[in-house]
Amino acid sequence: MTEQSSANVFNDDYAQRRVSIAPAAIEEDNLSPKTRKPTSLDIAELANVSQATVSRALRGSPLVNAETRERVLEIARKLHYRTDRSAAGLRSRRSGTLALLLFEESRDEAQINSFFLSMLGHITHCAARRGFDLLLSFQQLSDDWHTDYEVSNRADGLILLGYGDYLEYLQRLSRFAEFSTHFVVWGPVIEGRPGHFVSCDNELGARLAVEHLLRLGRRSIAFIGSASDHSPEFQRRHWGYTQALRGAGLEPDARLHYEAKSLEAEGYRAGMALMDSQARFDAVFTASDLIATGVVRALQDRGLRVPEDVAVVGFDDIGPAAHFNPPLTTVRQDTRLAGELLVDNLIKLIEGRRVESRVIAPELVIRDSCGYRPTP
Repeated sequence: MTEQSSANVFNDDYAQRRVSIAPAAIEEDNLSPKTRKPTSLDIAELANVSQATVSRALRGSPLVNAETRERVLEIARKLHYRTDRSAAGLRSRRSGTLALLLFEESRDEAQINSFFLSMLGHITHCAARRGFDLLLSFQQLSDDWHTDYEVSNRADGLILLGYGDYLEYLQRLSRFAEFSTHFVVWGPVIEGRPGHFVSCDNELGARLAVEHLLRLGRRSIAFIGSASDHSPEFQRRHWGYTQALRGAGLEPDARLHYEAKSLEAEGYRAGMALMDSQARFDAVFTASDLIATGVVRALQDRGLRVPEDVAVVGFDDIGPAAHFNPPLTTVRQDTRLAGELLVDNLIKLIEGRRVESRVIAPELVIRDSCGYRPTP
């Protein structure tokens, strides 16, 4: 019997019998905690559903309709039922845990990418609401994520944030597909690539940023960030940058493009190199906020004012962006929605359901660093 049919049988039967789940009825059934520990089978009998339905309802599975889930939860509360997660894990060969693996560019072990921190909070809350614990680690600490987490039963599936060199990363994702590993990735949605992805529309976000600078009268706009296949998200932001320029009748100037990883130190280095080149520019669009903060610091160290002399726009809207000096104009990625999609999609994969990759719309957040002045 399917989950839906189980729920329908219960609903029809309940309507005919008008069963009442009252505290007194439970006590008469001699199921109080003082006599013996209630089980999921007790709940299933009282709710007139299968034991599998009870298990799904207790962990918040969307396969159970809202009415059935609430009835199961109400009975569980009245019975003072508590799930034995270790026993459940042995029966199902599931750990009830999701592994979140970060790729950290910085060599400073005390630092975590601020963008990942915002994702981490939303992923943790969403996993908890769905009844899963979260195991956090770094990708660089293991050479075999499949064995170390899923085969060892430490986690039921993997969420991957960040990747370093994307072309090398694809080799790992291909092995995951061969082993049927349950995994989802925050990264570019590219046709034919192994795995399931959630991503921001990077090209659109870049176009929004550069078109805004163009409307403000900036014409010599530099780009700092990667534009190669090794970093496809940054590459797409570069594509959006070039599209916006060409849409305004401007051809991108190769002298105004400097490579940089998503680190403040990289932004500072690239900003200094840009100024040393003697190329003229009046704005900088960077592939990340961390790069932008380094660029602003380099400009200020050379005596240039932001935004009066050079406008700067970043990408991500990390927490410190609003408190930077000056507050940073940037492209916001919806980390709340991203976290929910990553968790929900991974749980669907674990449960054997179909999943599709998703692209999330970005939003331009205008602050002081671009030089925009609203009309009174």
